[in-house]
Amino acid sequence: MRELQVSTITEAVAQLAKQANCYLPQDVYEAFQKARANEPSPSGQEILGQLLENADIARNEDMPICQDTGLAIVFVDVGQEVHLTGGALDEAIHAGVAKGYVEYYLRKSAVAEPLFDRTNTKNNTPAVIHTRIVPGDKVKIKLAPKGAGSENKSALKMMVPADGVAGVKKFVVDVVKAAGSNSCPPMVIGVGLGGTMEMAAICAKRAAARDIESRNADPRYAALEEELLELINKTGIGPQGLGGRTTALKVNIEWYPTHIASLPVAVNINCHAARHAEVEL
Repeated sequence: MRELQVSTITEAVAQLAKQANCYLPQDVYEAFQKARANEPSPSGQEILGQLLENADIARNEDMPICQDTGLAIVFVDVGQEVHLTGGALDEAIHAGVAKGYVEYYLRKSAVAEPLFDRTNTKNNTPAVIHTRIVPGDKVKIKLAPKGAGSENKSALKMMVPADGVAGVKKFVVDVVKAAGSNSCPPMVIGVGLGGTMEMAAICAKRAAARDIESRNADPRYAALEEELLELINKTGIGPQGLGGRTTALKVNIEWYPTHIASLPVAVNINCHAARHAEVEL
C-alpha cells in the first residue's frame, strides 16, 4: 500500500488551476492552426489567428486565456492501493482550488448558494468533483474549468431507443445551433449517451474534457464522432459565430450501459479554449 499525503494533492491542484487557465493545451493550439489553414472564410481565418495570438500572450505572460476562469471541475481517479493521509481528499482538492485561484489572481466565480443569496465564496470553491476508484497505486487528477458561456448552452434529453442514431444526431446538432455564438466557437463538444439522467451528463462532461486527438475506442462511436463534427461544421456558425467552416474543433463521445427503455443523451459544450490540465501523483 502506497501512502500519499493529501497536501501533495492540494499543491498539485493549485498548479493545475494556473496551467489550465493560462496555457492553452497543445492539441487545441495545433487544431487552431490546422483550422485556420483550412478555413475558407476570411473573417474566420482572422478570428482563428486572433485566438492563436491570445493563447501566445496568455502563455508568455502567465495570464488567463479568458476572463471567465470558470468553475473548477475536477476528475480524480484514485488507485485502490493508495492510502491517503493527512486529511480528506475532497477538502484537499477544495484547498488546492482556493490556493490556485487566489494566488494566481484567477477570477472567482463560485456562489455559495444558487438561487436566493448567491454570495460569492471569494476563492472559487467548492469545486465540482468526480471521483473513481481504479486499480493501481497512483492518483490521476484532471482539472477542467467550465465557464458559464459554454456550460449554459449544454443540454440533456431523455430519448427512447426508437429515436435511434438519427434522433441523437438531430439533438446534438440542434443544441449546437441553439448555442450559436454564445459558446465562443469553435467549440469542443462532449456527448454522453446511456446510463441514467445524471450518468449521461457526467459522460458528456468527461468527453468534453478529452484531448482533441483522442478517439472513442469503439469504432462505431469513433465514426459517429466524425460524422457529428462534419454535420456541425456544415451549420456555417463559424469562429465566434461570424460564419465559416470551423464551428467545432472536435466532438467526443462517452457512453454507459442503460435501461432497455431508455436512451439518455447529454451535450456538454466547451468554448474554443477547451481548458484542461492533468497530473499523475
